[in-house]
This record gives sequence, structure tokens and C-alpha cells, in this order.
Amino acid sequence: MRLSLLALLAKEPAHGYELKQALEQIFGRAYPSPNIGQIYVTLGRLEKDGLVKAVDVEQSNRPNKKVYYLTAKGREALDAWADEPTEGPRVRDEFFMKLVLAPMTGIADRTALINRQRRHYLALMRDLNELAERTDRGDRVALLLIEGAMLHLQADLDWLERCQEDLP
Repeated sequence: MRLSLLALLAKEPAHGYELKQALEQIFGRAYPSPNIGQIYVTLGRLEKDGLVKAVDVEQSNRPNKKVYYLTAKGREALDAWADEPTEGPRVRDEFFMKLVLAPMTGIADRTALINRQRRHYLALMRDLNELAERTDRGDRVALLLIEGAMLHLQADLDWLERCQEDLP
């Protein structure tokens, strides 16, 4: 969430509710709605780290609000984030560790583990299909996010088949 907030603040200063609304508007239903408390906690940490600066803005009929501005240090952190590749494939996969170690130690049956995981992935795929059907066709960002999640799930399902075939 830190870098997402910094990215939005690079566009323009904003207060917490504006940042929440921007995330919801940009990513639509495909992205879980951020908790406003989490946003303000994160903004507080960003301010403490010198990445943003808060300014109290007076309002005539309401309590003052804090508007957050990106600092030079925040811009440097954002530039570094944009320049770095995102984490790649999962080599330390928790499910794979479970799949190898649980049968070896007698904790669980490998086929049961694979079947349970497959059912879980298929349920997630159904949920994503329903979400895609409810999403406005013009909301390209949300649809691409949903499609990416579905493609990852399909790859995970294919990998489960491979595990079932290749592991003793």
C-alpha cells in the first residue's frame, strides 16, 4: 500500500479519503477496497519516514483535514520502485512444501492435498468469473487485473496436474 499511496501523491496532494476513493475508482471491483484506517496508518508511517509531508488545511464547517504531499525523498523511493522489476516466480511455495513434506511425515495424503487445493483454486476462479461478469466492460483496468488473476490461477491448476503426475 505504501508505494501505491506514494504514486497517487506524485500526481497531486490528497487527504486519506481522496486516496481511498482514487484507488477504488482506478481499480474498481477487482481490487479489494482499502480500509481507511490502514490508509491513515500507512500515511503516518510515510510521514515519519520523510516520504510525505502533511499539512493541516482549515475547513469552515468541518474539522481541519490533513493533506499529504510527496517529498523529494518520497519521489526517490517512488522512482526506485518504478525502476525495479517486480518479484518473479515463487520458488519457496508454501503449498509445494506442504505437498512434499506432509506425505513424507505422515501428516496428510498427497492426493487429498492436491484435490483440496484444486477445489480452492476452482472456487477462486468461479469468484473471479462472477466478478468479471459484474464489472463494467469499459473498466479496462479492473478487467485486466481480473484476467491476470485468472491466468495465474489457471497456471496453478496446470501445475497441480503436473505435481499429481510426477510426484510419487
